[in-house]
Amino acid sequence: MKGEVTQLTELNLNAHSRSFLKEIAGWTYFLSIIGFIFVGLLVLIAVSANSIYNNMAQFSQESPFDVGLFMTAVYVIVSLIYFFPILFLFKFSKRLKSALKSKEDEELASALEILKSHYKFIGVFTIIVLSLYALAIIAGLLGVFA
Repeated sequence: MKGEVTQLTELNLNAHSRSFLKEIAGWTYFLSIIGFIFVGLLVLIAVSANSIYNNMAQFSQESPFDVGLFMTAVYVIVSLIYFFPILFLFKFSKRLKSALKSKEDEELASALEILKSHYKFIGVFTIIVLSLYALAIIAGLLGVFA
């Protein structure tokens, strides 16, 4: 029996598992709605950033570039980056709720595929950010010793 490989061809969810998944769907829906609200706030900040930063720049020394336009671009980019994982989370919660209601295996698989995409996006983004941190540390150390 030790060397025998068994393959799970069917996975049945008991009442506890379904209740956990239902709770997960509720929380992911809530978090995605809050995320969309924050993305909306970031977009509003992006729209007004140009005038806010340009007004602040009047009271300080002249900068070599348009700070307001730069900050607008930063807020728009951050909004776009933040939007996609939130969208995946929202789609996952809707699909999971639908799967639990209809008890369709394909719907549950689709929900899990969306969750996989969410975590894949977060993972790739984390790798990119950690790589940028490493490059910044290396550049900082080279600048200190140069």
